[in-house]
Amino acid sequence: MNYTAYPHHGKRKEGFLIVILGPTGVGKTELCLGVAEHFHIPIINADSRQIFREIPIGTAAPTIEQQARVKHFFVGTHGICDYYSASSYEQDALTEINRQLTDKRLALLTGGSMMYIDAVCNGIDDIPTIRDDIRAEMKRRYAEEGLEPLVEELRQIDPEHYETVDKKNPRRVIHALEICRQTGKTYTSFRKNEKKERPFNIIKIGLNRPREELYDRINRRVNQMIADGLMDEARRMLPFRNENALNTVGFKEIFNFFDGVWQLDEAIERIKGNTRRYCRKQLTWFKRDEDIRWFLPNNVEEIINYIESMV
Repeated sequence: MNYTAYPHHGKRKEGFLIVILGPTGVGKTELCLGVAEHFHIPIINADSRQIFREIPIGTAAPTIEQQARVKHFFVGTHGICDYYSASSYEQDALTEINRQLTDKRLALLTGGSMMYIDAVCNGIDDIPTIRDDIRAEMKRRYAEEGLEPLVEELRQIDPEHYETVDKKNPRRVIHALEICRQTGKTYTSFRKNEKKERPFNIIKIGLNRPREELYDRINRRVNQMIADGLMDEARRMLPFRNENALNTVGFKEIFNFFDGVWQLDEAIERIKGNTRRYCRKQLTWFKRDEDIRWFLPNNVEEIINYIESMV
């Protein structure tokens, strides 16, 4: 085995975590099924929405048939109202990775959620878990007041974080305010951005396609979601529309259709456009990481050969 490629301050690391990442719609699921079957290992999912069991269509979660081929972790494990964060995922995923590496020398993690992948590979800051009463209060305020007053409150109590936070993302704004409310400190004070060492080697594999081909796959996947019942799935989620899990592409646009803001054709086109926009955001994030080796997703054999050369 080649342990020297990933030094650990002179300490030998045991086992390899294969991380296969890429933008939405690129073809991670089928490629990873082939890799997992070749190495006889399960798949650890790193998608922040596929953990919710009520929305498999809108999140393009692995199908029952795909999960029968290869065991998946962190798919459909939580309810739509459950609180779950990147910090929670870091702890749960590391537990599972370390368990698997005690049995085999390989584990496979895949997904497109940038923060979840970073949490496993680099660690995230030790931010307190929010109390239920504070979470309920902030959820009530968002429902009654909307986002703008909360953004202004964040500007006043944590101006440093206000300058960098996505002010149109309720989840990010609310979470920062929850931390401030619970601890009496700014959210900024908890953000150290210190990389944590892991006791295993990490092999990062990125999947990408030509832009036109990727966009066509995204458009066709949205059409397939509609055909598979996304409308009915979104209608069942209407009572929970203020949950963080539903503040995501697909459901937001369909909710606007239900509200009469857009016609159905417009809502579907918005889903496609916003998914393509998210795809570009993912690629921008991933391409900053020089440790990623990029491949076209069509050639499973080439990727398997690369993994075998690294381990």
